Amino acid sequence: MNVDDQLTLIRRGTAEIIQEDELKAKLERSVKTKTPLRIKLGLDPTAPDLHLGHTVVLQKLRHFQNLGHQVVLIIGDFTGMIGDPTGKSETRKPLTREEVEANAVTYREQLGKILDMNRVQVTFQPWLATLTAEEMVRLTSQVTVAQILQREDFWARWERQQPISLHEFLYPLFQGYDSVAIKADVELGGTDQKFNLLVGRDLQRAFGQEAQVAITMPILEGLDGTQKMSKSLGNYVGIAEPPSEIYGKLMSLPDALMLRYFTLLTGLSDSELRALTNGLAEGSVHPMAVKKQLARTLTAQFWGDAAAQSAETEFARVHQERELPDEIPAVRVHASNDHPTQVSLAYVLAQAGLTPSTSEGRRKIEQGGVSVDGRKVLARDLTLAVNKEYLVQVGRRLFKRVHLLPPRQ
Repeated sequence: MNVDDQLTLIRRGTAEIIQEDELKAKLERSVKTKTPLRIKLGLDPTAPDLHLGHTVVLQKLRHFQNLGHQVVLIIGDFTGMIGDPTGKSETRKPLTREEVEANAVTYREQLGKILDMNRVQVTFQPWLATLTAEEMVRLTSQVTVAQILQREDFWARWERQQPISLHEFLYPLFQGYDSVAIKADVELGGTDQKFNLLVGRDLQRAFGQEAQVAITMPILEGLDGTQKMSKSLGNYVGIAEPPSEIYGKLMSLPDALMLRYFTLLTGLSDSELRALTNGLAEGSVHPMAVKKQLARTLTAQFWGDAAAQSAETEFARVHQERELPDEIPAVRVHASNDHPTQVSLAYVLAQAGLTPSTSEGRRKIEQGGVSVDGRKVLARDLTLAVNKEYLVQVGRRLFKRVHLLPPRQ
């Protein structure tokens, strides 16, 4: 692509490009010299359980990859082993070397669903482990405490007089030094990473390099349509989930988010997006047809066309024709010693993996979203007897055959 066409693709779905004129100049030089840009993304070293929210930035990486540029993924082994900030109110637990290396293998498997891993450079952070005391002092001299406290999570903890360890202040410097070490031309991250990306620009200048362009991507709303996609909130779609689960969850997405998901998560062209947008606005395209297209597209992206078609067929049979799935997972749930003969349904839901927690199970029951043996549950405090098997359904798509057993001996 020429530079203008590359910029059009790169702009798509981004929250901010700092600075776009610098990016254009880098792209022009890349075309002239036939030298690909180096596109950096830093990754948390904890074991990934990637959901669609994580893939927003990965899709942008794929755009750069399709344009012929070099993707460089940095797995933060050094920062992970010292305990990097979580963005919340506490310090993350440090990891061991063995844990980091095991997690890196899992990363490669899941990232391969989106990126061509044969054209990705994956590295740890060996340059940080070899910094001398003198080099560390020089590194810290490039940023003031006032600048570090501009990070919203740090400032909030400072105001609440909650402890902030000194090594947490160093984390943005380490991430920025990564950009120096690999000579990054562009760094990607979520909008919550903007501060760290800008530190990278400052450090590159301090080390005599051309500053990287910082590109931030939006935070994706979950299936509830309002809150950030999160496994803890139960509003997520995991990319490693079975095809039928991905398809079924996406069919519950609010109509208002369909175009946003298409924009941030798929390779649909701008002309195709305009056609969908206009069709929905004019009423010539039914929202259900668009939602099916979205569910099919994303399921195929992670599992292939055949699996997506099978998931769509299964969804229609189960949820539109009200039939049971061909395969229903079976699980065993043991009663507790406190209640050895009767178990609350909410407890069963959590133990069977149908809800993230017992409290979420109670909420689902109160909303009328739980059925046992084909009958909707109306009583919040329903209990089930042990030594029996139950067909339990949550919502339209989650089914489990639960064998309820006495307490473990």
